[in-house]
Amino acid sequence: MPLFLWLTFVLFYSGSAISGQITQAVFSDVQYDALATTQCLAEPGRTMYGGGVIVNPEFSNGTAGWAVFGKGVIEGRVSHSKNRFMVARNRKRPMDSVSQKVRLEKGKFYAFSAWIQVNEGSETVSVVFGVGDGEFAPGGSIVAEQGCWSLLKGGVAANSSSTVDVLFESKNTSKEIWVDSVALQPFSKKQWSFHQDKSIEKVRKSRVRFQITYKKKRGLAVRGAKFLVKQTKPGFPFGCGMNFHILESTDYQNWFASRFRYTTFTNAMKWYSTEAKQGQENYTTADAMVKFSQDNGISIRGHNVFWDDPKYQPDWVKTLSPDDLRKAAEKRINSVVSRYAGKLIAWDVVNENLHFSFFEDNLGKNASSKYYSTAYKLDPTPRMFLNEYNTIEYCGDEKVSPGNYKKRLKEIFSYPGNQDIPAGIGVQGNFGRGQPNLAYMRSTLEILATTGVPIWLTEVSVHPGVNQAQYLEEILREAFSHPAVEGIIMFAGPAYAGFNVTALADINFNNTPAGDIVDNLIEEWKSPDFEAHTNDGGFFSTSLFHGEYEITITNPATNCSSTSRFEVTRDSSGRIFHFQIG
Repeated sequence: MPLFLWLTFVLFYSGSAISGQITQAVFSDVQYDALATTQCLAEPGRTMYGGGVIVNPEFSNGTAGWAVFGKGVIEGRVSHSKNRFMVARNRKRPMDSVSQKVRLEKGKFYAFSAWIQVNEGSETVSVVFGVGDGEFAPGGSIVAEQGCWSLLKGGVAANSSSTVDVLFESKNTSKEIWVDSVALQPFSKKQWSFHQDKSIEKVRKSRVRFQITYKKKRGLAVRGAKFLVKQTKPGFPFGCGMNFHILESTDYQNWFASRFRYTTFTNAMKWYSTEAKQGQENYTTADAMVKFSQDNGISIRGHNVFWDDPKYQPDWVKTLSPDDLRKAAEKRINSVVSRYAGKLIAWDVVNENLHFSFFEDNLGKNASSKYYSTAYKLDPTPRMFLNEYNTIEYCGDEKVSPGNYKKRLKEIFSYPGNQDIPAGIGVQGNFGRGQPNLAYMRSTLEILATTGVPIWLTEVSVHPGVNQAQYLEEILREAFSHPAVEGIIMFAGPAYAGFNVTALADINFNNTPAGDIVDNLIEEWKSPDFEAHTNDGGFFSTSLFHGEYEITITNPATNCSSTSRFEVTRDSSGRIFHFQIG
């Protein structure tokens, strides 16, 4: 694909529709449209942004501005409710469809949306951008249905100005593609970042009030009381992968414990690590890593009970008969989940079971669903996650599209007995060395958020390159700013421990540029220590990042001090924290 274009699947955040170009100077007027629905509607929804740069977006003027792409036929039709829409029929090739040429400007995101239907059955329809020289790239897809309209959202991000074709693709050429309410709206990168900052302020912080009174004077306010506030633990889980080298090096231990309170063991809990030979279980390494984590107040995500990729089974497992595999798997899940019961905050129960199906192929289509049920019965405290790659990184992998992820999630957690299991959505975030598709990432998170299930980025990494640190920062900021994301784990660390893809420190534990970014974000995403005084009513108001705090209050009359603890959460907005002094 030409370097000037990254295809992205875009969602923009709430507000009324806007049309035309917004000047970069007036960020406060920017409105992002967060509409994300998987419902199929009898009538198409509204046209976002008035169509943006799309000409004749609602086909009120017939085919004006639109053309046939390929060899099909396009025609305007009118529904029983007098709604006008466009149809591509007599298609010979997947990309035979309705199309329009648009001019993209360098450095802008373009939010795409359209309402789609097919004339019979159901079919995947993608928005495709023709970027020249016979090159095409998908920008998102939807499973369209007969008899109702589905919302397809997508977009592009351009780093140079050019003209592209906006068109649609369906591999089944016997199906007609029906299109309505098409929009393509530009946003500057500064506007994008402005939204991130605005969202962080809204979803990661709460405005609270302190009231300080005298304990022995019936609630009399303490005027001018001096106090010091320190955040002792972040409310947002931001952590890092850990491997067995942590047991060998105090430098690695100090590096990790001084930064992170959440972790995932990269390999130590996996089946091939704990039972390399059949019947010879060895949890020595995993047990020692659990102890280190517990001793240092580090919460652990369990990774993983099973891995559905045939390549990553213990060698002896690959040759088992179905009956023997069933017995071995039962022993495995009972062993590892029981061993760490009450010690973990999450389990990746069956890893990558949208891409792969080792257990389903050998034990039946409900194998994964049954293992989630078993894991929950053995230890009901952790959240039970699916965990996949390419869901937020790459819009061309249909196996793990947000729609297919939601479908798999529903299959597993609607299985009889699984309805009460606390589910989790794990998206790995293994990004290449090129510019990350932040718009696609945002849209995917928004679509997955319609499930109401907590989302974690579970294995964030960025391949080496001159812009690695910048790209890592962009990815982390995008995730942290999204209200549906409840945690981030990076599969990164010091080069000493073999983290060569995304090294945060060199072999001597000196920060790399990526390490500097992480350290800066850790500081930025917590409230700084501050001293202040109450007003005449004994009050003080401030906005604080979610997390745990200490407040030390000094009595102005006696100069004696006392320390109390409190926690700020999403539910704390507007809350008054009451403190008393003697």
